[in-house]
Amino acid sequence: MIDWTLVYDKMEDAKAIAFDTCHKIYVLMDDAQVAKMREYEYDPLYTKDEMSAGEMYETIKHWYAESCMLRFVEAVSTVDGDPNEGFETLIAQGESEYDECYICGEEGCEGECEDDEEEYEDEDED
Repeated sequence: MIDWTLVYDKMEDAKAIAFDTCHKIYVLMDDAQVAKMREYEYDPLYTKDEMSAGEMYETIKHWYAESCMLRFVEAVSTVDGDPNEGFETLIAQGESEYDECYICGEEGCEGECEDDEEEYEDEDED
């Protein structure tokens, strides 16, 4: 299940947020990363001059809800040497907002499968 506090905690220090409009959502932690995402032509890209930390957080939640199933949220900072060390996973790729049902294994079922099973059993008794 997603822990949104990891994203929320990054917003105070974030310089910007960026989205590829499919599944890549980034929290940009420094000006060099903002420049790089502009170079990559990420749009939308919002800076802290355009949105408050709270607005950026809510925007990320909206983007996540609208993304494909490959979605993820990463904080990215510039690191000298190995640029891959600058990535921090906030929400892993494919992570769900819902727990898996202990009965049917589906996400977000919330026990509805049990209700369906009971209805099916009632029909068999007739």
